[in-house]
Amino acid sequence: MVRFCQYLAARNYSPFTIEQRTRAIGAFNAWAAVRGVERPQDVTLPILERYQRHLFHHRKVDGEPLTFRTQIVRLVPLRAFFKWLARERVILFNPAADLELPRGEKRLPATILAPEEVEAVMALPDIATPQGLRDRTILEVLYATGARRLEITRLRVFDIDYARKLIVIRKGKGGKDRVVPTGERALSWLAAYRDQGRPHLVAGADDGVLFLSAKGAALNPKKLSDRVSRYVSAAGLNKTGSCHLFRHTAATLMLENGADIRFIQAMLGHESLDTTQIYTQVGIAKLAAVHAATHPGAKLKRESVFAALERESDEEGDDL
Repeated sequence: MVRFCQYLAARNYSPFTIEQRTRAIGAFNAWAAVRGVERPQDVTLPILERYQRHLFHHRKVDGEPLTFRTQIVRLVPLRAFFKWLARERVILFNPAADLELPRGEKRLPATILAPEEVEAVMALPDIATPQGLRDRTILEVLYATGARRLEITRLRVFDIDYARKLIVIRKGKGGKDRVVPTGERALSWLAAYRDQGRPHLVAGADDGVLFLSAKGAALNPKKLSDRVSRYVSAAGLNKTGSCHLFRHTAATLMLENGADIRFIQAMLGHESLDTTQIYTQVGIAKLAAVHAATHPGAKLKRESVFAALERESDEEGDDL
């Protein structure tokens, strides 16, 4: 595993990707060891297919199955690992060469926030504290830029261009940098956090990471998700979600307000326009307006429905 990780690092894979692949391979190794398979030479295609079925039938703590996307994320590292082992002559052949992955899903975002709901969530952090000011600023940046949680945790102080109202996202998905615009409000909160909040969180040597934990270290992406999720739940919106909820919301609202899909693609850092197209199915404000204006049933007032129900109830009472 050490050599494989070194191989990935030499090919400029991000530390996050290397860690993700290490966990996926470690999970397979633990599963295989329980079944008496402890050497790479003993792994066959039927064993890998059995593991794939295991992932399909596995249930999480909440009783939900793994999504097909998660199953793919756990299987792709195995294909890469065994391909590397075969290339290095550690094994005679690659058992994962013919392993078929599940078909990918194109799922709609489960939840989108309305502008007033976004404001309700943003009002929750206690901005009188350094951590609360940091959290409010993070929520503003998430909403303004649609950045991913990992991209947020990697931001550095000098990545914010206050004069040109831009934020540099470094080493986004696929290791690519991009520049995204941001609004006046988000910049105001960034400046407030920079001057009033961050100095209280710096501990020891300052390495320039923008958003710091209470101990002065870079925020952990998982802990950031948990923190944002708690704010969303506390807002009492009967909706769930975390950092990606703001990404979906920003893209959908921009599309509904007339933004070109290609500009949204550039802002979100999508390599393919097909990925961004999913928001054309979520942003249905214009379709709803056309439906309301042209569909005969849409013009039926709610009061008339209630009146019809009351008449039906009265007629049933007379029959009795």
